[in-house]
Amino acid sequence: MEYTEVRFTCPAGEDWRRDLLINDLAAIGFDTFEDTEEGFNAYIASQGLDIASIEYILLRLPSQFPVGYTVHPITPKNWNQVWESNFEPILVSDRCYVRATFHQPRPNTEYEIIIDPKMAFGTGHHQTTALMMTYMLESDLRGKRILDMGCGTGILAILAAKLEASSITAIDNDQVCCDSMRENAELNQVKSIQIYCGSKEVIPAQEVYDLILANINRNILLEHLDKYAEVMKPKGLLLMSGFYDGKDLQLVKEKANALGLVYLDKKSKDNWVAARFKKMGN
Repeated sequence: MEYTEVRFTCPAGEDWRRDLLINDLAAIGFDTFEDTEEGFNAYIASQGLDIASIEYILLRLPSQFPVGYTVHPITPKNWNQVWESNFEPILVSDRCYVRATFHQPRPNTEYEIIIDPKMAFGTGHHQTTALMMTYMLESDLRGKRILDMGCGTGILAILAAKLEASSITAIDNDQVCCDSMRENAELNQVKSIQIYCGSKEVIPAQEVYDLILANINRNILLEHLDKYAEVMKPKGLLLMSGFYDGKDLQLVKEKANALGLVYLDKKSKDNWVAARFKKMGN
């Protein structure tokens, strides 16, 4: 697959505005970001590049945050090597060690997850993934039915399996992610995960879940919330991330409340947030 690099320049000292811009770019298909001295570089599959969408996002920025950009088609790379050079193992909540196949194991850790990302989102490094994992490690998932929407590498689904969930449905709309999920499930020797490529329309009919995991972005979450509410068991839980504290969270809370999903609490890091909701009912 051919990729395009878009180099953005933006003012220093405005990290929160830069992060909001990155969030908007992720919503239109950019899947990798790299900080630079002048701002950041963003990468997208060339076939998905839409200059009009970039311009629309930039037009909505405040005048005190001027942003420029240049577009650079890039020579095909070995993206696995790029990932390997930037992927360091991490420890989440002092309980879950996430590493790649080329890292040494850590035998004394309670849970170990092996991830080969291959351009799929979800290595635990991003704040949203780590927040979701922290919530999961604090929960009792034994015997629970789990739905993981936007599964990426499968890191959350694999953790659910290691936490003894009885069955996990993992869904992503990117075939690269679905293939990566299958390979990572095999690496971690978990067999309780059913993988589907698509969006909310491929959630198996008649299934109901004790817990739904959705680490995507605000706009897609708002679009999906009605379906999540439909397939949750009464008193089931929904964990969502991929958006910011403040206005984003308020919009999600309002939509969830209208669907009978009660806001319980949140975890936040660097203005990113993960929020927990419970479905009303007996």
